Amino acid sequence: YEAVLFDLDGVLTATEKVHARCWKRMFDNYLSSAAGCDVSAARSFELSDDYAVFIDGKPRYDGVRSFLSSRGLWLPDGSPADLPSAETVCGLGNRKSELFNDVLQTEGVETYPDALALARYLKAHSVRLAVVSSSRNCGSVLEATGIERLFELRVDGVVARQIGLAGKPAPDTFLYAAQELGVAPASTAVIEDALVGVRAGQAGTFGLVVGVARANEKVELKAAGADVVVDDLREILSVDEAVVAGTRSGTIE
Repeated sequence: YEAVLFDLDGVLTATEKVHARCWKRMFDNYLSSAAGCDVSAARSFELSDDYAVFIDGKPRYDGVRSFLSSRGLWLPDGSPADLPSAETVCGLGNRKSELFNDVLQTEGVETYPDALALARYLKAHSVRLAVVSSSRNCGSVLEATGIERLFELRVDGVVARQIGLAGKPAPDTFLYAAQELGVAPASTAVIEDALVGVRAGQAGTFGLVVGVARANEKVELKAAGADVVVDDLREILSVDEAVVAGTRSGTIE
């Protein structure tokens, strides 16, 4: 493959765990105080079900709408400029983003060694690399981890909004990244951990869609359309141990 498109949260960085915690905190606070909530609607946000089904991999405001709808709740969209205190879809999304940025500043971000080993190996072999993420925090996360130099292109939630690209599970952001790299989808691989991301890769008819089962969801990723599902991205490398050891130590940049 001439290019590989990496998702960020859950593939390159462990930020999916931070995102999930922040979503739960924001929604639990909102649900407990929302006027008119019945017992069913006000029950706590479930990381194992609600995050995976309604939030994971989607653009921020789409996730808010999706989850609220699942509880029979509705809010006006508002504007991306809404304050985090606003009782709107954008307000709740911005409230979650504020929580995430607080954690980012105080706790930092962990990266996944297997993903970085693969990215460094591919870069050393002249494969074009891009990060394609629904997150509007993608730039700050890449900067905080110091891995932005591995990738020549970033297509994130900010870029998608500026250009008017539909979010995952639509393939638009992946297709735009391939176009910007000058590589055909058939010659491009997509690496994702989220079900909506895998569906986006398949919808874009990319040459290979790799699912990363960070939470042991192999069956679900395969059912969503992943061509290959792995626990560790080093499983798809066919290189000698000396090269792998070099990528782990960061000697290949």
